[in-house]
Amino acid sequence: MDVRPGGRERGPIFAATRDLRTRPTDGSGARHVAQLWEGDGSMSGREGEGTEGVNAEVRGPDGQNALSPGSMDRNGAGSRAGPAPWALVTGASGGIGAAIVRSLARRGWNGVLVARTRDRLEGLAQELERDHGVATHVVVSDLSRQEAPGEVSEEVARQGIEVDALVNNAGFGDFGPYLDRDDGREQDMIQVNVSALTRLTRHFAAQMATRGRGRILNVASTAAFQPGPLMTVYYATKAYVLAFSEALRHELADTGVTVTTLCPGPTRSGFQSQAEMEGSRLLRLLPVSEAPSVAEFGVKAMLAGRGVAVPGLLNRLGVVSLRFVPRAWWPALVRKAQE
Repeated sequence: MDVRPGGRERGPIFAATRDLRTRPTDGSGARHVAQLWEGDGSMSGREGEGTEGVNAEVRGPDGQNALSPGSMDRNGAGSRAGPAPWALVTGASGGIGAAIVRSLARRGWNGVLVARTRDRLEGLAQELERDHGVATHVVVSDLSRQEAPGEVSEEVARQGIEVDALVNNAGFGDFGPYLDRDDGREQDMIQVNVSALTRLTRHFAAQMATRGRGRILNVASTAAFQPGPLMTVYYATKAYVLAFSEALRHELADTGVTVTTLCPGPTRSGFQSQAEMEGSRLLRLLPVSEAPSVAEFGVKAMLAGRGVAVPGLLNRLGVVSLRFVPRAWWPALVRKAQE
């Protein structure tokens, strides 16, 4: 997940396209970096810009155009007769998001990597190009900014990238009594977990439906299935993601576009420390999954066109058990587990 720290400072957005045709022999990818909007000055100006400019064509290691319409085989890989497909992944700088990017790259998918942390994104892009020979496009953006989803969509269009799979993974939580939490941080959480996801889905789902194919993976949580005292807003945002995704899946049923909701339980990803919930009893009661296994489960579910995907037997049993517990009991049970 792309987890925001407690501060409210807004960063700029820039994009870096790695052109694999000019990759040096030492394995480091040549790149084009475009500063699209002025921010706090920490990343102002153009950096590493090549002679072809920021609109340079992105190509894979075989020299073929990596931006023309992709095709997928039944395993989710690009067909031998056509170029590799593109996946856009938010929150790609670490945790489940980075693991999803790696899982797709192993299958031959190119990646548009979106998150706030430039160095981590560029390091991941170099790794993917070196280990899997795929093309990447890095977009550094703070999705808590209302303008960010539109800026990301415009950047993808500017590069001529046709997104075959959208993975809305970016999100963060906050632990503690609702009235004691910072209102600005809670509003940022709603913007990232709900608003940005909704706007990016609308934009790319419309394009996919027009083409008659596409995959959408929205990352929710087992928190989506019940209210969550002490993480009130976070649980509510994940409930929205689940309900939204299930409804949209039904609406798009005849379009060739599938919507999958990944609902992991506690996962080792840095989420817990950023949400300040290391002392939560929940983390002692439930096993903590590893991000790569959760990501692989989610990618397989997305490529298979499944609806709701809950990784881990205990997590699935927990979700099913809610059917046998009166709803009025849920908040008290969750609070006891959280404290």
